[in-house]
Amino acid sequence: MIPSELLVSAYSSGWFPMALDGGEIRWYSPDPRGIIPLEHFHVPSRLARVVRAGRFRVEVDRSFDAVIRACAETDRKDDDPGTWIDEKILASYVELHRLGVAHSVEAWQDDRLVGGLYGVALGGAFFGESMFHYATDASKVALAALVEHLRTRGFALLDVQWVTPHLEKFGAIEIRRSAYLKRLADALAVQARF
Repeated sequence: MIPSELLVSAYSSGWFPMALDGGEIRWYSPDPRGIIPLEHFHVPSRLARVVRAGRFRVEVDRSFDAVIRACAETDRKDDDPGTWIDEKILASYVELHRLGVAHSVEAWQDDRLVGGLYGVALGGAFFGESMFHYATDASKVALAALVEHLRTRGFALLDVQWVTPHLEKFGAIEIRRSAYLKRLADALAVQARF
């Protein structure tokens, strides 16, 4: 397990871990860095209709362990049995959750977890780690709920590590590492509670 103090220090400095096949942990601080500016988050019109229809019930921290395990499972490809969320990473984030630092946002249908995401909250920064879905749009609904949750609590930064075409649809952008570190320092100074 990665010590919680090390994880908190790493995130506070702009670094995050990923496991490689074989159990080695590598640390990353990408340049450029992916963020979603909270003030510019975009909800596509079709997703807005899904949210309004109420197909999913959104909950926070109801089943963190199940979310991170589902993220690990969906990270595996049919032709690649590896995942960057190995048992060491999993145990480390479960401990961060126990300490009130890691959180999940979940999409439920009836009593079934069908999508969600997890990440780390420090000050006014949220570091998105991974997401999954078993039902169409479930992880997107969780992301929209996360952004609303962060906005209402005064968060200043949503770090998504790398920009993907999927995240670009929601307003994700790349910024230089130096600009990211400035935003991170400002966000860490914010007194926000997840």
